[in-house]
Amino acid sequence: MNKRLLNFENNHSKKRRFPVEKPTKSEETGHLAHNADSKKKPAIYSIPWPLYAAMLIVVLACIYLNVVPFSLPAALAVLLVLSAVLGEAGDRIPIWNEYIGGGAILAFLVGGLIYTYEWMPRQTIDLVIHFFDEFGYLDLFVSVLITGSVLAINRKLLLRALTGYFPAIIGGIAMASVCGVLAGLLFGKSPVEILTLYMLPIMGGGTGAGAIPMAEIYASATGESAEKFLSFALPILTIANILCIFTASVLNKIGNVKPGWTGNGELLKGNMDFNADQPEEKVELKLGDIGAGLALACTFYMMGTLFSKVLLPTILGVKIHTYAYMIVFVALSNVFNLIPANMKQGAKRLQSFFGSNLLWLQMLAVGMALTNFNEMLSALTIPNVIIAGLIVIGAFIGSAVVGWLVGFYPIEAGISAGLCMANRGGSGDIAVLGASKRMSLISYAQISSRLGGAIILVIASIMFGMFLG
Repeated sequence: MNKRLLNFENNHSKKRRFPVEKPTKSEETGHLAHNADSKKKPAIYSIPWPLYAAMLIVVLACIYLNVVPFSLPAALAVLLVLSAVLGEAGDRIPIWNEYIGGGAILAFLVGGLIYTYEWMPRQTIDLVIHFFDEFGYLDLFVSVLITGSVLAINRKLLLRALTGYFPAIIGGIAMASVCGVLAGLLFGKSPVEILTLYMLPIMGGGTGAGAIPMAEIYASATGESAEKFLSFALPILTIANILCIFTASVLNKIGNVKPGWTGNGELLKGNMDFNADQPEEKVELKLGDIGAGLALACTFYMMGTLFSKVLLPTILGVKIHTYAYMIVFVALSNVFNLIPANMKQGAKRLQSFFGSNLLWLQMLAVGMALTNFNEMLSALTIPNVIIAGLIVIGAFIGSAVVGWLVGFYPIEAGISAGLCMANRGGSGDIAVLGASKRMSLISYAQISSRLGGAIILVIASIMFGMFLG
């Protein structure tokens, strides 16, 4: 009798799979997880459709009656409610959901259209811009993802990954240069023009930490205005960023067809079987641990700020970004096992929540705050698109090949060390990783955008002085 009861309980427990205990497929791919009854009762954010429709009406009424408060709750309401319907729609459009990037990309593109053509009152757009920039949501999002993802990596695995990661970045830069020059020759452009006006802006780590300081280096070396450089560099960078996002989406599909080429978000081969001296401790996760993980992420961000603004803002004349310092400090705390296991688990759970349940919100915010379609259209010529496209492809191939040689999965290496060098910095990293459904690579992506971008600034200062000075 007892054996029968035990067998019944075991079999019954095997059938019950709750998303809260084990990541669902939607969490792994960046979608919102639904409850167990979502197939019978359509829901979004676990909200029944009638109730969600009522919430949407309230938000739209506030937007178009121009009574949206200039506050954090209002910004969250606008982004959460609107991104939900865009994300759900994008994940259900045939072809788009498989090859273009699904709901994340639809939210990003619609956000860009809202910003460019002011499909909403300016007050709402300014609110989102302030939420993203002045309120510092991007900093919070990236800080949580960096802390959780780095602390989740085995210590020995982390050391092995970093020792091979910088060669993968250099491989991407080299191949991007070669492919860009070859493409430029087809359209009568000199190698110097391709390297200085195309390759460097694209591979420079984005706008704020890449193109803008690069423009100042250009002005100092040539005596011309920084605006002249930016007027061409920003559209080219925008085109490359879009191409990186679409390439990432295609690579996700290729990974499904060629499983041997991908670790499904794991950079280093053999990660799942790696037996280091730091086995993952099983701890009972409490709400307090998640709060501790949030405090930890914010404190690491403050530590990075302290070094980037006061203690050591530059190294060899190159400005070091807050995220770069943050990655170093989080990695060191993991290597030396300074963080208790329960706090690591709390930071990891928080990172999983931000990287999955808030991804659509993040993508809509990126579009509404940073994406001007007119910039892209002004440089949308066939030669520029082809040149930028080959630079992006070269960055992926170079990083993928070198990554494969040092023991990385080629798709993960190409995305994190290649595409995340060629996109638009931190916001581009989120878009690329969201499209590729590999948000777990955020820490490596930040290494590419920040430390890799710093390498590009050093190269730019040398090349501008040699060829344009």
